[in-house]
Amino acid sequence: MEITQIRYFLEVAESQHMTASAEKLHIAQPALSQAIKRFERELGVPLFEAKGRNIVLNEYGKYLREQLLPVVEKLDSLPEQLRMMAKIRGETVHLNVLAASTLVASAIIEYKSLNQNINFQLLQNTQAEAYDIEISTKQFYHGDSARSSDCFVCTEKIYLAVPANGKYENRSTITLKEVESEGFISLMGSRQFRYICDKFCRYANIVPNIIFESDNPAAVKNMIAANLGIGFWPEFSWGKPNNENVKLLEITDPVCSRELMITCRRNKNDSKNVEAFYEYLKNYFRKIGSCGQ
Repeated sequence: MEITQIRYFLEVAESQHMTASAEKLHIAQPALSQAIKRFERELGVPLFEAKGRNIVLNEYGKYLREQLLPVVEKLDSLPEQLRMMAKIRGETVHLNVLAASTLVASAIIEYKSLNQNINFQLLQNTQAEAYDIEISTKQFYHGDSARSSDCFVCTEKIYLAVPANGKYENRSTITLKEVESEGFISLMGSRQFRYICDKFCRYANIVPNIIFESDNPAAVKNMIAANLGIGFWPEFSWGKPNNENVKLLEITDPVCSRELMITCRRNKNDSKNVEAFYEYLKNYFRKIGSCGQ
């Protein structure tokens, strides 16, 4: 059963007139008649019966028409659906956000207000391969020159958030060794930021006393703001504390910072929307931190 045969059959079934159908299909009437007869032979049943000068569908023809119409309608709609898929894919930027999620979310919100037709899909998967832009750290960066056509680096200082009053009131710097007996509020161990902070503690030869942990940065910030413990605070990913009870101290030993890696893959036929957001994201990070190529 070929698609041309199906279209011929449906046209004749609609017009119930062989000559009129042949004219509409731009083929000779004898050729159309022969095509319908071959179609009936292949199926093993007649599909039409004569009625005066016209032909009408018999019970087999009616059943076949009923079954074929939705199939052909779906086939006819496929080109437009594929064009729409390509359009949506071109207008969707796939992000794998493994670091600085709060900062990236703010950038997306601002960008969407200026470019409402652009959509975003966010992943948080260290094993992900299907993305356009990835925000990671140097320790977790897994791009390569074959797949990543560009890479942008930001150095972000990591502070220690402490109560603004009491023994830290007049301090501006601190070492991790000084706070080894304090209770730490931290992100969960599965988060990249937690891994980096644990590494700093090992450098300082301390084991942090984790009294609360969450996979939600907002929850960690709120607990620190409530003066329930101290915690590491990434300089521009989390921004300045919006609570006067929190003070950020520069950690002098060890020096605590991380490199954020923003990588862009040009893996689409049309990557202009990906590249536009990549440039925007780089400028967004430049305004806040110490960034460069």
